[in-house]
Amino acid sequence: MGGRGLTRTMVIWVPDWPVTAAAVATGRSPDEPIVVLEKGKVLATSAAARAEGVRRGQRARDAQSRCPELVVLKYDPVIDARAFDPVIACLEAITPGVQVIRPGMCALKARGPARFYGSEEKAAEKLLDRLETFDVPGSRIGIADGPFAAEQAARASSARTRVQVVPPGGSPEFLAPLSVDLLEQPELTDLLRRLGLRSLGAFAELSGTEVLTRFGPSGAFAHRLASGSDDRPVTGREVPPELTRALDFEPAVDRVDQVAFAVRAIADELIVRLTELGLVCTTLRVEVGTESGRIHEREWLHPRWFTAADVVDRVRWQLQGSGTATSELTSPVVRIRLIPEQADPVGAHVDGLWGGGPDERIHRALSRVQSMLGHGAVVSVVIGGGRGFADRQTLIPWGDPPVPARPPDQPWPGAITGAERWPTPAPTTIFPEPIPAKVFAADGAQVSVSARGELSGVPAAFSLLPTGGSGIQVADSNKLHPITAWAGPWLSTERWWDPATESRQARFQFQTADTRAWLFTLHQAAWQAQATYD
Repeated sequence: MGGRGLTRTMVIWVPDWPVTAAAVATGRSPDEPIVVLEKGKVLATSAAARAEGVRRGQRARDAQSRCPELVVLKYDPVIDARAFDPVIACLEAITPGVQVIRPGMCALKARGPARFYGSEEKAAEKLLDRLETFDVPGSRIGIADGPFAAEQAARASSARTRVQVVPPGGSPEFLAPLSVDLLEQPELTDLLRRLGLRSLGAFAELSGTEVLTRFGPSGAFAHRLASGSDDRPVTGREVPPELTRALDFEPAVDRVDQVAFAVRAIADELIVRLTELGLVCTTLRVEVGTESGRIHEREWLHPRWFTAADVVDRVRWQLQGSGTATSELTSPVVRIRLIPEQADPVGAHVDGLWGGGPDERIHRALSRVQSMLGHGAVVSVVIGGGRGFADRQTLIPWGDPPVPARPPDQPWPGAITGAERWPTPAPTTIFPEPIPAKVFAADGAQVSVSARGELSGVPAAFSLLPTGGSGIQVADSNKLHPITAWAGPWLSTERWWDPATESRQARFQFQTADTRAWLFTLHQAAWQAQATYD
């Protein structure tokens, strides 16, 4: 225990961890000039980038102006956390109770390791040696009373002095000259600076009661940190059960059916282990290591949960692509890893009391067809963004995440549905293929529309032309349908910046004497019936 009953805490910090994780994920060296961006600003930089003047918080353009050969990578918190898990497991092998603060930084109580290895300094050196062996160089350790002071001690260390120890009871004195920006509360620190309180020591001199009254609970918590009274406990993480299953091939296998047959054993083992824990897997990551040294990975989602047969199917689909089950691979497989990315309690997926049976039967039937015909043979429709009906539809293979090709939350000026100028409701029946048509004015001339939206005549009637091979039977083809009411035109121009692919359309709504309403489009002097309204 430290001064005033505070817990002596050891914080292990790996500098530039987001850069290391992103570089390894993309096959680059962390020694290159690399920055990791989040929301358009630099989140982390490599040492080579900092040597060129690149700093955290800069915009991408400013950073690239200082270092033209800069490698810009996007921050991915999933990759960041996934890459740090083996580091935590490495530390837990020699000392339990490791608490993850964030990827690249963790904490543990200093008392246990200090007793085992003789002193806090010797325990820190042992942990650093362990990380060096695990190929995590440059790590630093800070030891102080409480996690906040220990973190600042770790950041105050250097490449030469990699362990910074603050004596028990010395945290207030150590923190006093440091900037209030370390509290990571921008609104509070901005106000403190305007009040002339630029250091943690100056802020700590204020009365705790007055700080609570003026700044509220968050301000009182920041005041305790600045005063060196961080009484937060260090709680080690619960080590999750090992669910990953791996299969090595010696010699390498170059046939899909042989790999799929061998994978069945570890798939059964994985599902049995999940069942023992009362879990089901809904997201599975499959990693395929090949003889060429490359690792091909993909995440698979399931509408319900994976069975052993489903796992084997996903491995086979990932291997064969568009080939057959017995096709040869471009590079022989040397290793298969199955990683359950998301495992939920089985109770969260139990069918309801009053249903669920038909859905299960449908799912099993579709999955069976998919296993026989291939991953892309069974699809479902997801509605996304776009201006026309065909643009909004995205076909998603059964079991994949329902992500549309065009995001629906983006603005789509001139869209048939969702636009401010387009009247509601939307059409109820949409033709798989538009029906060609002709629209006539009262004098029998065909109606056209100018680029400014001016009509050559008032629409009085239309006729539907034979659909040919479209598959739509129009019983009254070439029959004249009088128009009793109409609305439009609504003009839509796509890709106006490219004359070669520019597309202009005019849309109309027509109502006939039988009270039926139609949606028509006019594109390059060609009329088409797109949909009807009930």
